[in-house]
Amino acid sequence: MTRILYVEDNDDNVYMLKMRFELLDGFEVLTAADGDAGCAKAEAELPDVILMDLELPVIDGWEATRRLKHGAATQDIPIIALTAHAMSGSREQALAAGCDEFDTKPIDFDRLMQKIN
Repeated sequence: MTRILYVEDNDDNVYMLKMRFELLDGFEVLTAADGDAGCAKAEAELPDVILMDLELPVIDGWEATRRLKHGAATQDIPIIALTAHAMSGSREQALAAGCDEFDTKPIDFDRLMQKIN
């Protein structure tokens, strides 16, 4: 079972992605609605991969990623940054913050699955 933590504040995006994963065998999707809750859930649940929205309330995805990558228990969990506001240099900034991969919204599910695999 691959455990995915999706840190996202948009309920529609959470619903869509959870529905897609529920159609597949072997995935469990955990969610958090802000960066602070995402860090707490990652530390408690130790998912296999984290999908991190970058524009989040409380603590943004950039800072949440930095915290997770500096945490002893969470530093090795792959983080895929997701953003709807992809601009020149966004990928490089996400990787510099500690993300292992970068993708844009709306999510292309097949492309995201390739990155998860």
